Amino acid sequence: MGASRGELARVLFTGERIQDRVRQIGAEITRDYSGRDLVVIGVLKGAAAFTVDLARAIDLPLAMDWAAVSTYGRGSTAGTPRLLKDVGEDLAGRDVLVVEDILDTGTTLSWLMDRFREQAPASLHCCVLLRKPHAVAKPVEPRYVGFDITEHWVAGYGIDYAERHRNLGDIHEVRLPAAAPAASA
Repeated sequence: MGASRGELARVLFTGERIQDRVRQIGAEITRDYSGRDLVVIGVLKGAAAFTVDLARAIDLPLAMDWAAVSTYGRGSTAGTPRLLKDVGEDLAGRDVLVVEDILDTGTTLSWLMDRFREQAPASLHCCVLLRKPHAVAKPVEPRYVGFDITEHWVAGYGIDYAERHRNLGDIHEVRLPAAAPAASA
């Protein structure tokens, strides 16, 4: 049985606007990392579409890898991060850029950055598609930000709501059921 798109509210960012911003960030990264040994690490699953599009917009040789982290159990509240898939690339002495879909409280991204920092990269920065500046509780300062948002739940362009809507080209605000908690994704 298919999921209803009725749970999706207004479009926050069109696919065209997203792609324009991805190209801008790609140009910034190209400038900033010229002549360096860049490793781009996408955080699965939410940042998959963004990571691939961003890598295509970077006009440099680079390595790509993936990490997967879970902070959600059976409920909808965040818990302790746990690594589901680690990177295979050796990060020592290399310039590492971690690409994430949403910077919310910063718990997951901060934890992941600390893990990568232990591998002694030459530099370690992050790029986030969406940032909720009002919600950040951990010290994470992304070097590149696609868009700032205030909405609690979003879906589309790789980002899911209950494992649905990753395939949409636009990013939508999600209309929460009346009984749903007001926590962030």
